[in-house]
Amino acid sequence: MTDLDLALELADLADSLSYRHFLAQDFAVETKPDLTPVTECDRAVEAAIMERLERDRPDDSVLGEEFGSHGTSPRRWIVDPIDGTKNFVRGVPVWATLISLYDGEEPVLGVVSAPALGRRWWAESGQGAFVTALGEAPKRIGVSEVEELGDASLSYASLGGWKDLGILDEFLGLCESTWRNRGYGDFYSYMLVAEGAVDIACEPELALYDMGALVPIVLEAGGSFTNTAGAPGPFGGNAVATNSRLHEATLDALGRVSPSI
Repeated sequence: MTDLDLALELADLADSLSYRHFLAQDFAVETKPDLTPVTECDRAVEAAIMERLERDRPDDSVLGEEFGSHGTSPRRWIVDPIDGTKNFVRGVPVWATLISLYDGEEPVLGVVSAPALGRRWWAESGQGAFVTALGEAPKRIGVSEVEELGDASLSYASLGGWKDLGILDEFLGLCESTWRNRGYGDFYSYMLVAEGAVDIACEPELALYDMGALVPIVLEAGGSFTNTAGAPGPFGGNAVATNSRLHEATLDALGRVSPSI
């Protein structure tokens, strides 16, 4: 079984566990030390994925949001069992399981599965980015061709983190310079960039498991993905993703500030 086939099966496994609980809203919710919510579904999904990886890829290492890091191999699976837990617990359908594989710092593949939206995105290095929707055949996706900020659509998650980063005014200025801005939030902002429906997505504070699966999909769709200082990939503490044409202008508007990691 190829790595991509395994990743897609892991997404099927995650969906089978999470979606029925989302529909029933029959789970307990706890608050983690960082004051973010976690459900028994988060833990069950990650545990099931880790068990399958231990069986099928015993030599690879794993990093998960809930259970941390296991193993020392440079081939590392990165898992966010439910990205958008706050949406999940309130019955908002914008949440997904994020699964990626990296070899060192190089992305191998990424899968984003959002069963409540009926959509799944994936990409493998050098093979393009794809989406399936409601059982339809896979469709190759690509970023937009918008070249000016004044014509661009921007998606973000919330305002609070930009104030903490010290560039709230810069972020609001970026919003004002675009044609449209909306808070689609979480993974969805970046998948919309990959599909060409949105031109810019950015968030001021993110962990590796929040971004690992997003990077290969955005890159394979023709986009760019860095932190606010311009460092590429998911390792820089926050995210700026664009259709590539708008990337330098977006970083300039935000002041190219380095996040506190």
